[in-house]
Amino acid sequence: MTPTAPLDLAAIRAGQRQNLVQADLAGVDLAGAQLAGVDLSQANLRGADLSGADLRGAILRANLRGADLLGANLCEADARNADLRGANLLDATLRQTSLAGAFLTGALLTRVDLSAADLRGADLRGATLVEAILPQADLSAANLSGADLSQADLEEAILMGAILRGANLSQANLLCAQVAQAVWTGAILTGTCLAGTPLEAQP
Repeated sequence: MTPTAPLDLAAIRAGQRQNLVQADLAGVDLAGAQLAGVDLSQANLRGADLSGADLRGAILRANLRGADLLGANLCEADARNADLRGANLLDATLRQTSLAGAFLTGALLTRVDLSAADLRGADLRGATLVEAILPQADLSAANLSGADLSQADLEEAILMGAILRGANLSQANLLCAQVAQAVWTGAILTGTCLAGTPLEAQP
């Protein structure tokens, strides 16, 4: 059996490899890498350092568990069903990113920009979304139980059928959000803007 050739990390960082399907990049330093449009389907990026990386339009249906994506740009990336449990996405940009069915349990998403992102059915239990930017994001049927969404901007977000048991939404903005059939048991709504939602009239 022929041994697998080692990956050329310099070429990967420089964006010279467009096909990284099933690549084993666990724990690899890819900070600041130019990975826009790269296909990372089924790649192992567990614990990898992708801080500041350019992942715009990349296919990230991969294992990113515990990865460092601090300040990374994932705009319009395809991360459907990706494993991002415990990942660090602090200050990352994910505008119009597809995260439908993604696993984000315990992920750090403070100040992340998820404007118009697709998070349908995503698992965000216990995730930290303090000051997250989520206007027009689709969180239909997402599980946000125990998540911290304090001071998050959810204006016109879609939360239909979402589970928010015990979630902290204090000082969050839910102006005109769609919340039909959402589960709010034990949710903290202190100082939350609920104007334009069915919850506005509730005591």
